[in-house]
Amino acid sequence: MANINAALAADETSFRPITGADRKVIVASCVGTIFEWYDFFLYGALAAIIGAKFFGQFDETTRNIFALLTFALGFLVRPLGALVFGRFGDLIGRKNIFLATLIIMGAATFAVGLLPTSAQIGIAAPICLVVLRIVQGLAISGEFGGAIIYVAEHAPAGRRGFYTGWIPACIVLSLLLSLLVVLLTRLALGETVFNDWGWRVPFLVSALLLVVSVWIRLRLHESPAFLKMKSQGRQSKAPIAEAFGRWKNTRVALIALFGMTSGVAATGYAGTFYVLVFMTSALKIDGYTANLVFTVAMLIGAASCVFFAWLSDRIGRKPLILAGCLLAALGYFTIFQTLAQIANPALAAAQRTVAAVVRADPATCAFQFNPVGTAKFTSPCDVAKATLARAAVAYRNEAVPRETPTSVVIGARTILAGPDLVTDLAQAIAAAGYPAIGNPDTLKLTAIADLFAPRPLALVGLLVLLVMFGQMVQGPAAAALVELFPTRLRYTSMSLPYQIGTGWVGGLLPATMFAMNAEAGNMFYGLWYPIVVAGITFTVALLFLPETRGTDIAA
Repeated sequence: MANINAALAADETSFRPITGADRKVIVASCVGTIFEWYDFFLYGALAAIIGAKFFGQFDETTRNIFALLTFALGFLVRPLGALVFGRFGDLIGRKNIFLATLIIMGAATFAVGLLPTSAQIGIAAPICLVVLRIVQGLAISGEFGGAIIYVAEHAPAGRRGFYTGWIPACIVLSLLLSLLVVLLTRLALGETVFNDWGWRVPFLVSALLLVVSVWIRLRLHESPAFLKMKSQGRQSKAPIAEAFGRWKNTRVALIALFGMTSGVAATGYAGTFYVLVFMTSALKIDGYTANLVFTVAMLIGAASCVFFAWLSDRIGRKPLILAGCLLAALGYFTIFQTLAQIANPALAAAQRTVAAVVRADPATCAFQFNPVGTAKFTSPCDVAKATLARAAVAYRNEAVPRETPTSVVIGARTILAGPDLVTDLAQAIAAAGYPAIGNPDTLKLTAIADLFAPRPLALVGLLVLLVMFGQMVQGPAAAALVELFPTRLRYTSMSLPYQIGTGWVGGLLPATMFAMNAEAGNMFYGLWYPIVVAGITFTVALLFLPETRGTDIAA
């Protein structure tokens, strides 16, 4: 620590004020990041319509499954894109690659808006859509790492955290931008026109964002760290082989994966995407209320990302990463249970007082892990658990001998599995005291001004805490990842662990958590997923992650 502080003190420019050139670098990187994530969120918001347009030859359930599967491909291919673009980023330069990923992403996004539907060109339509989604997933995996590296290699050592902290903060803005464009288009065209052809407009509007982003990035210069390395002839001739074929370098990548990026993904996704779905599906909050409180929390969270990144320039990256993971692991159960009590007290009370038991042969009960919606669970046990989980009923499992029919006990009533199992369970759930959707005790907002009532403010406060746990890890991690790897291998070495963390650990988090909830009969049980991952990250970071603040990243 003394050496780091001495190095920073010796560099008189370490804490210099931000300049116009610095702002241009940050803005150019942020604009590109906003644009590239804009499409990713846009597709998710319009998945149901896209399923109808491009998989129309199938029934509604099947086409929605294929639409979600196509969306998931964008996550699954990220590590491959990280290797491809990371390699070229180390070989030919940062600017060229993160400009190329921007253009590729933009072209694919615009093409979705022009793509004929399955009613027009048949099976070719979904095939083309899948190809475009794979291209987008590959491009985004090269964009984010490239943007962080480019900004960090321009930043003074003492402000590297603050500069790079703007990049992950901009992801929040891209989410809000995509939702805003969809909302305005719906309002301008009406639901009928929007569902007919208006859904294309948000994709086509991306052309304007692409032009602006490319124009800004074309005015940038290559990073000084890369130019210095190139002039000294220190470039790697085989970045992938050198980064992952030598244990010395592979070890650092593994530390980055388990000691940073996995924690970034677990705390980030649990406090954003998962909690939004949790509020609407488990707590039965209406979409307007959930999205309103979530948006406010996300805006505050974006600011906290920059704050924690700035703070890491003062106290170090490692303490904040450790603190974020530890606070998340210790606080998730309390915060989510309090969310339930505030948002839907009648539901929380029913879960405490109504006894429910699923009696079934364990061999007939599947672990309902269904990340892309392709699996079908049809046994009586699976149907019973899925029905109870959707209704947010707390239950326990009781094994019975083989060949014994599945039954469900709710309160004083026992329901035997039969052709009307779902209907019978719904009636029993209501009779036992579980509140119906829209019951007057459930939090409901009708206008923005309603946010300032005590219950909504408390809910927003809890959501802000969840977001801040993730940003406490994400903000400092952006700079720490850059500082952890040498210039010659930085793009390749950094991108792969980051994309495995966000694409796989984070991308599979919501589906895994909901499957865990259904398996255990407890809507809070899935919290063990991010808690365990955060605990692993805390342990690995504590034991193996070095403090990187003040590292000479041009070396």
